[in-house]
Amino acid sequence: MKKFLQGVVGVVALGMAAPAMAADLPVAYSRAPTMVAALYDWSGLYIGANGGWGSSHKCWDRTTGIGGTFVASEGCHNATGGVAGGQLGYRLQSGEWVFGVEFQGDWASLRGSNTSLFAPATVNQSRIDAFATFTGQVGYAINTVLLYVKGGGAVTADRFSGFTPAVGPFAVEATSDVRWGGVVGAGLEYAFAPNWSAAVEYDHMFMGTRAEDFYSTITAGLFTREDRIRQDVDLVTVRVNYRWGGPVIAKY
Repeated sequence: MKKFLQGVVGVVALGMAAPAMAADLPVAYSRAPTMVAALYDWSGLYIGANGGWGSSHKCWDRTTGIGGTFVASEGCHNATGGVAGGQLGYRLQSGEWVFGVEFQGDWASLRGSNTSLFAPATVNQSRIDAFATFTGQVGYAINTVLLYVKGGGAVTADRFSGFTPAVGPFAVEATSDVRWGGVVGAGLEYAFAPNWSAAVEYDHMFMGTRAEDFYSTITAGLFTREDRIRQDVDLVTVRVNYRWGGPVIAKY
């Protein structure tokens, strides 16, 4: 009986000590899951539309004739108006840097005129009916915001004419030209939905100087004069793009 009571007392004492011993053991715990930040991925093919305003600065110099030498300045004017068109491009993102290529084509209505300083009876007119650019891009992405610069080639469809107000408002001499040059630009683009983005862009087109030969609109084939015309174009456009590609990437 004595041994039985001693055994019972030992079991009870062990049961009381067990919780205290367990409290001294290291507590096992699981690490909280790592937060994942979702970043926008600008990679992919995109297509979009654009519209805005443009201004083409043109300066005219009269020459002695076809292939002739400088005679006198006829003055300058700005041909201004609206532009609208579309763009197609592809971008590839590596880290925060984004690289791409783009083609843009626009209809335009840039018109302007000035009275000739050399022949005050004549008003010189110009207009751009369309233009296109072929550019490469380099950008820096801050999640859904993209800052980029671009540069490449440009082409404009130009028309030049002259009329005499004393005769009437119709052109009495005219010429047309497709002029090639270069373009540089910069833009700020914001992704407002997984595959949609909007941008504001500025571009400057360097279209150089070309000799333009004018012919009568009354007598077919009659040469009337030659001018060397210098031309630059400034554009400000708002753009909306739809992109095919993964909208986000995970960053740990």
